[in-house]
This record gives sequence, structure tokens and C-alpha cells, in this order.
Amino acid sequence: QVQLVEPGGGLVQAGGSLRPSCAASGSIFSINRMGWYRQAPGKQRNVVPTISSGGSTNYADSVKSRFTISRDNAKNTVYLQMNSLKPEDTAIYYCNVEDYITSHYLRTYWGQGTQVTVSS
Repeated sequence: QVQLVEPGGGLVQAGGSLRPSCAASGSIFSINRMGWYRQAPGKQRNVVPTISSGGSTNYADSVKSRFTISRDNAKNTVYLQMNSLKPEDTAIYYCNVEDYITSHYLRTYWGQGTQVTVSS
């Protein structure tokens, strides 16, 4: 099993910044894609950005130019630098990790979620 720990959420005013992180530990085989998802009250959980083991990134249109995802492969940690935060960014942010057990079989893990609240 892989455990994910996500410190770094919080309350911030509009225009502010936060930098949550997510560290994976435990029985790790080969982590490929890492990412962040968010879920606002009454809404579906949606992807924010993802990053591959090689560093390729993919961002939701709503956060492009404001958010930056990065990772430290040696520490099995992914970061999300969030700048110019808006009230509509308020949500619970979940870390997601894909761990390849074999080349054809992977397991997906979710963090416990961290609350991000942006006040206007």
C-alpha cells in the first residue's frame, strides 16, 4: 500500500498564493503520473493538473498560467504552486498517484484531501 500525505491547504484572500504538497510513502513500485484534483461542494471531482514521471504536464484551462505543478522524483513528492487565487478555486484538493506494479497493471491512490478556501 502507498500512503499519501497532503499538507499545505488553508485560507487565503483572493489574489493570494498557496503551495500544497503531497508525499507518497510505503510499498512503492514505480510511480508514473501524479496529479491534483479538486471538488467543490455539490460538484464533481475534476482534474486540475497532472505531471508524468518525465515531467510532461497537463493543465485544466481554468488554472493555466496561474497554477504550476512540479515533482521531486527522489522524494516521491508532487507540489502545486497556486497563484492569483480566485474564490472559484475554493474546493477540497486531492492528490492522485499512479503506481505501476507491472508494465500492464497499475494502482491508483488518493490523498485524504486538503481544504483550500479563497475569500473575496
